[in-house]
Amino acid sequence: MTNPPAMQHTSYILMIKPSRFDFNAQTAVNNRFQVRGDDAAVATKAAKEFDTFVGVLRQNGIDVTVVTDTPEPHTPDSVFPNNWISFHENGTVMLYPMFAENRRMERKQEVLDAIQQKFNVTAIIDLSGYEKQGSFLEGTGSMVLDRSNQIAYACLSPRTDTKLVAVFCEKTGYRAVTFTAVDADSLPIYHTNVMMCVADAYVVICLECIKDTDERKRVTDAIIQTGKQVVEISFGQVNHFTGNMLQVHNDKGEKLLVMSSQAFKSLNEMQLHTLQSFNRVIHSDITTIESNGGGSARCMMAEVFLSLKQPAI
Repeated sequence: MTNPPAMQHTSYILMIKPSRFDFNAQTAVNNRFQVRGDDAAVATKAAKEFDTFVGVLRQNGIDVTVVTDTPEPHTPDSVFPNNWISFHENGTVMLYPMFAENRRMERKQEVLDAIQQKFNVTAIIDLSGYEKQGSFLEGTGSMVLDRSNQIAYACLSPRTDTKLVAVFCEKTGYRAVTFTAVDADSLPIYHTNVMMCVADAYVVICLECIKDTDERKRVTDAIIQTGKQVVEISFGQVNHFTGNMLQVHNDKGEKLLVMSSQAFKSLNEMQLHTLQSFNRVIHSDITTIESNGGGSARCMMAEVFLSLKQPAI
């Protein structure tokens, strides 16, 4: 099932309000961004950060569909839905195989019901069965999609299986650009979207993470061939979730780049000037979610490219 060429950004976002947000030991085995907090009020603080973030998006004209997570089964990372579901312009919903067993329970029918009530869904492609084979592909965490050029950028890791990237591309008509990436300590980057963000006219990327010179050239060439400008970030900025951004547009058609306040503060003057030359930048403080969950603003937003249902007359 091939997607037609799509816009890179949308004004519709799905977000899951956490019910029992907490540090997840099952994901911490290969997510070095997670730091267990000693604050008993972690869940309360996370819920407040979530509400504030949704408020920032809505105040800026973004249509946010919020689904409140159910207390049971306990899914501590449910605030990061982009890992298990993605939505495409041809009406397809894709479900993905997750590395952590307790994250597999995030695929809740309530979320699909909320989407199908508001948007037109023509097909659901469920890849979750690959979990039984020990193969994983965690949605738009594992793959950063250039939707308008139908390229799936993916750094390979225990959570991003090269065979499943190929399966995704076969089902969607995308072309894969795969590579290996490491952090400042030479340990594997677990998700591509912590070191790379593809927007309509630029790509934010930490090229330092790609040690192999041939792979780095292949990634850079793929970006340049699409006519997008490369905006480089550093290892240190990756540690502040500066790669974990998402471009959207609002109800007036204005383009916005969304990130956390931590990521915003880590940008230098030149980087910020460059990004603001393309779009307005907005941010929200989600420090509790970032430290305990090991994910940031982009991970919290699942872009919805489905068409809206027409209201009944």
